[in-house]
Amino acid sequence: MAVKKTAKTYFYGTGRRKNAVACVRMYPGKGQITINDKDIDDYFGMETLKLIVRQPLVATSTENRFDLICKVIGGGLSGQAGAIRHGLARALVKADEEAFKAVLKKEGFLTRDSRMKERKKYGLKKARKASQFSKR
Repeated sequence: MAVKKTAKTYFYGTGRRKNAVACVRMYPGKGQITINDKDIDDYFGMETLKLIVRQPLVATSTENRFDLICKVIGGGLSGQAGAIRHGLARALVKADEEAFKAVLKKEGFLTRDSRMKERKKYGLKKARKASQFSKR
């Protein structure tokens, strides 16, 4: 399903990982990636995080076919990179389902990584850490 806004067609996907949520818009273009109004090289310092974001594009051989505009909130940088990857994979499926869905599902990019930090319980120092037991 393509969304049309002022004569610019784009595909949209929402990605989530841990506490990070990413809204990914995919426009036809030359492969430029913008995250929170910054270039991907300025936003992510580590090369591994940039690699994680580009994984769905590499798997589907569409590196230079789409420009990405991502808005991401919450979580840390690693969670944000995973959320962008999830949203990008969902947007690619909307762009061409029969061509991309099988490849992305096999690679595991369409599965949401739901591991989150466990909440702190009362009476404990952290989620599970208690103070040392004293018999006397």
